[in-house]
Amino acid sequence: MIDLRSLQPYDWEAVVETVKKTNRVIIAHEDSLSFGYGAEIAARISSELFEHLDAPVRRVCAMDTFVAYAPQLEDKILPQVADVAKAIAELKNY
Repeated sequence: MIDLRSLQPYDWEAVVETVKKTNRVIIAHEDSLSFGYGAEIAARISSELFEHLDAPVRRVCAMDTFVAYAPQLEDKILPQVADVAKAIAELKNY
């Protein structure tokens, strides 16, 4: 697991090392699915590290919508622990 503390610049060498070690990637973040840093990092991994992947890069992100102020809607829009756990199980079984 990598926690990228900064996004510009981000620790690409840590990403490369981890992909080569695990051969799988889940990018989990609270930004929307489309057009964010997660999409860019997933694209770079797919492009530059494809031969090291045993499964597609998986993203667990917020829905492509505005984040609501109501807590019950926020929980629905933003990725939750169960969403990440489901992605891990699905990628493990790929």
